[in-house]
Formats: sequence, structure tokens, C-alpha cells
Amino acid sequence: MLSVPTLWTVFVANFLALGLIWAYVARSYPKFVAARFWMGSAFVGVAGAMAALLRLFIDSPVPIVVGAAGIIAACCLAAMGIQRFYDRPVSWRLMSATTMLSIAAILVFLLGFDQVQLRMVSYTLGQAVPLVLALPLLLSPPEGRVSPGARLSAIVILTMIGMFVVRTAGNLLGYDFSAQGGGQVHGFLVLVLLFLSMTLNFGFLLMAMDRLRAEVADLALLDDLTGVANRRHLLQRLTEECARSERSGAPFSLLVIDLDGFKAINDTHGHAAGDACLQHFTLMAQTRLRPGDMLARTGGDEFCVVLPSSSLREAATIARRVLEVCRQDAEACTGSEIPIAISIGVAQWDRGIGEFPDRLMANADHALYAAKKNGKNDFAVYDPSPPLSPEPICRGEAARNFA
Repeated sequence: MLSVPTLWTVFVANFLALGLIWAYVARSYPKFVAARFWMGSAFVGVAGAMAALLRLFIDSPVPIVVGAAGIIAACCLAAMGIQRFYDRPVSWRLMSATTMLSIAAILVFLLGFDQVQLRMVSYTLGQAVPLVLALPLLLSPPEGRVSPGARLSAIVILTMIGMFVVRTAGNLLGYDFSAQGGGQVHGFLVLVLLFLSMTLNFGFLLMAMDRLRAEVADLALLDDLTGVANRRHLLQRLTEECARSERSGAPFSLLVIDLDGFKAINDTHGHAAGDACLQHFTLMAQTRLRPGDMLARTGGDEFCVVLPSSSLREAATIARRVLEVCRQDAEACTGSEIPIAISIGVAQWDRGIGEFPDRLMANADHALYAAKKNGKNDFAVYDPSPPLSPEPICRGEAARNFA
């Protein structure tokens, strides 16, 4: 025999524990806004469940209304947490209207016309509507990849909606699923919904873990100061591009960039000014790169740009664009503003490089050295050495004829 009071007591205990877990997550990760909504959903659900428990012992409409409001509001907060998880705006007005309309309908069919079946239909719709609105985000997230946690949450919500449909159809056909009329059927529904609600929160926890793991992975591949790729990420990308070119024979190119006189900027203006210059250069360079190009900071004032499927001529064109935007910015500097000058070395993958990205980086470094030697604030391209020449031929401004 299923004891409904015992089930609601278990509901309260479990959701109180979930609320404390989400409170800890929200405190530990203040920027993880979704955790606050899921924490609120758990605690509001506890309040609703406690009211639902009281209505079994108190002959008053107040516990019925408060309990229904708590459970409906908990569903709304859970759906809003899904929206915030995917950085979508939360519609407080829509969720408030859903809750208020459902409660108003419950009051009408409780105090105006005592219709248990229609009251249960109103209660069910109040729970289902917010979850239905959030479901598309779980099934088709903005980033395009459905995580295991999102998949589990979507399956649970679909199952809950299926139960709501069955319960609504039963109520409309005249069957009483309430605590007073449903008996063991009501106890079974409470048990299943308790299980599904716990599983849904477990899905949310998996979503949070997947997001935090992805953020940690990103941090391991991003430069803290500029936000672009770091040296580790660059080497991974170069290894992938070299392997791809080795298989297909299609070339790609690499730019190696160095900020001219950066040590003097640090010594004269301080390291904070030097950091600001690095950040400013990063923003300028990205305006001249194409989608798919990867800018990376390899250390200090050194940067690299991976140019997939790009010939030496195309790479020289992009190097010129980056150089020109820095020159234009330097000319516009006034007062205490610090002009930025750069030197760029350009190299293209060939069969001699094979699957060894360090060889390509060495070639680009040779070209960078030539650009520095030509007076800095310039770019040069690397050409393989002629058979009788021990030195690689590096061309400075003449390389612009490629563009």
C-alpha cells in the first residue's frame, strides 16, 4: 500500500537536499546563474510539497492553493533555469502569468464551482506549459551539441508531459486523480513524479558538470590575458593542419607576429600598459582575420595566426592587412596613447615540412627575423633556399607583390 503522506514527506526531504546542493553550487560558482533558478525551484517545490502534505490533515482550501502554487512555481523556475543555462533571456512576465492563470483557474473550480477534474486539469497545465516552452533548448541547444545531461533532462520532461497528458485525459473523462478520489492511483502518480523530478535535477547536475568541464578545458587552451588561443592550443591546431595537408597535399600558412619595442613599453609605461597593448593588438588583428583563422599568443609579445587552406600569396595579403591596421592605429594615437608596431613572418606548409609543425614555425621565424632586419614594422615571407644558397631567402616589403 502506498502511503501518500509518506511519499510527500520523502518529496520534501529529497528536494530540501537538492536545494542545499544547488545553493552550494550557486555559491561556489557565482557566474553560473542557472544554479540559482534550480535552487529556487527545489526550495519552492519543498514549500509546495509541505503545503500539499498539510492538506491531507487540514480541511481548508488554503493548503490546496498554496501547494499547487508552489509546485507550479517550481516548474516555472526549473524552466527558467534551463533558459539561463543556454544564456537565453528569462521572461518573468510569462512565467508569472502562467502561474497566476493556473492558480486563478484552481480557485474558480475550488471556490466558485467545485469541479475536482477541472481543477486538476488547471494544475496540470500550470506544470506542463513552462517545461514545454523550455524543451526545445534541451533538444536543440544553441551550440549545436546535445550534452548527456540535456538529453536526459529532455527525456524526463517528455515522460512527465506524457504523464500530464494521461492525467489530463483521465480527469476530462471523469476519473478523479486527486488525493481524496484517486487513492492508490494518486499515490502511484506521486511516486512516479517524485522519481522523475529527482531524475530531472540529476540531469541538470550533469548539464552543469558538462558546462564546467568544458569551461575548464577552454581555460587550458586559452591565454588568460587576451582570451585567444595559447601555445598548447596552437600546437594542437598546427599538428592537425599538418596531418591534413600531408594527406591531401593542400597547403596552409602561418603568420608569426612580434610587437616591436614591447620591452621599452613595459620599461617606460609599466606592465599594465604593456598588457593593455597586447589586448588592443589582439582586438585589431581579429578584425582583419577570416572566420576559421586562429590567432594565438605563444608567450610575451609573440603571436601566431594559423591560416587554413591558404597559399603564401593569400597569407601575405592577410599579413599586409594586419600590418596596415596597426599602422593606421599608430598614426591615430595622440597624447599618452601608445602606438603599436609589429613585424610579421609568413610561411607556407610544404611536403618538406610534413607532419612536423616545428619546422613550419622555424620557417616563419626566419621570415620574422628578416622583417626585423629590414627595419621592423614590416612583413616578410619565407622562400625555400636555392640549391647553392645556405641561407633561406626572405623578402620584406617586396613580398607585397604577392597580394
